[in-house]
Amino acid sequence: MPFRVDRFATLHFFHPLRRLGVGRAGIPILMYHSISDSDDSSRHPYYRTVTSPGVFEQHLKFLRDNGYKSISLSDAVSRLRAGAPDNERTVVITFDDGFRNFHSQAFPLLNKYGFSATMFLPTSYIDRDTRKFKGVDCLTWRQVRDLQKAGMHFGSHTVTHPQLKNVGPKELETEIRCSKQTIEDELGRAVASFAYPYAFPETDSAFRQRLHGLLEKNGYENGVSTIIGTADDAGARFFLKRLPMNSFDDVPLFRAKLEGGYDWLHALQRGSKLLPTAPWRS
Repeated sequence: MPFRVDRFATLHFFHPLRRLGVGRAGIPILMYHSISDSDDSSRHPYYRTVTSPGVFEQHLKFLRDNGYKSISLSDAVSRLRAGAPDNERTVVITFDDGFRNFHSQAFPLLNKYGFSATMFLPTSYIDRDTRKFKGVDCLTWRQVRDLQKAGMHFGSHTVTHPQLKNVGPKELETEIRCSKQTIEDELGRAVASFAYPYAFPETDSAFRQRLHGLLEKNGYENGVSTIIGTADDAGARFFLKRLPMNSFDDVPLFRAKLEGGYDWLHALQRGSKLLPTAPWRS
């Protein structure tokens, strides 16, 4: 395994501090993308989005063996609003991008270990026949309906998966409104949740306020972002923090993330977005 500064600092400093009671962890919302054995080696381990089925099963086994219960995003927001300490071990499992391997690889393992999950769909890539996004096969609507009947949840990931900060006002609302409407038409059920694609521009308060208003106007109840950390603020119900997952999250690092040991990285992530030349990374 290649050396990672974030992993070393998490396991040897920040996670031990959390276990000593320094700071309080929120609710872990896990962010997966593709569950596959495909090679993702062109990117640094920190940025990879592919999780092998073997590693994903290790995560689920750890959750089951340690008494975690999967809850919905709506339940997570309710618990955060309550504000009281929650002694129950809870986790929200989410997937972005609508890849078909959620059906073939992730769902059988989720079912085996007794967990539910929410998949966020970029609706222009979900059709009656298989379409590709980023070169990977996506779910069909028939598969989505089958998964919904089996207890999985679905939310919006826009229509075309753009960096929303860079689109015009009309296109921004279209991406938010039409993706929700399409999913509701196909599944016959209200869509409550939204996932922001790409790096979330959390330091742009004007854009954040505008997006919050559009999500509320179009009937969303909650949402998730790519801000790193455990979810700890009910006031940010549309932009909840998540924990990125990939094949390099072995059990020690996975446990540290669940218990708030990775939350420290948000300060560096936010700081990088204040740099005038900071790129928007996927």
